[in-house]
Amino acid sequence: MEENRAFIKQAALTFFDKRPEMYDLYESLESAITESYPSVNIKVQKTQITFSNRRVFACVSFMRPLKKFELPPSYFVLTLGLSYPLDSGRAAVKTEPYPGRWTNHIIISSQEELNDELYGWVRQAYEFAENK
Repeated sequence: MEENRAFIKQAALTFFDKRPEMYDLYESLESAITESYPSVNIKVQKTQITFSNRRVFACVSFMRPLKKFELPPSYFVLTLGLSYPLDSGRAAVKTEPYPGRWTNHIIISSQEELNDELYGWVRQAYEFAENK
């Protein structure tokens, strides 16, 4: 388990090579998710980091969901799979790739954005993926 954790950490550091200032913020998010859901699977890929149980419930990426001038200088995007579109200004983009499944893209640029509201949505995404 420790070897796997070290491998994931190194892969995540590499993922954040172009935006190293965002790594600590990502690490806070990852820690909160793994503390709440110890059996979560984390997979670092070229364009995203996925969190899954039975299915993927959250992804971190550097996608650009808005025009460049609408984005903060440094950010990452947390994408959550839910059964509904988030009714919040925090969701930059909401899409329904197929009926009953919504991807909600949330821009994260500061520690204050990692709050109870966000973690409530993460919990709902986790449960939605687990019960799908």
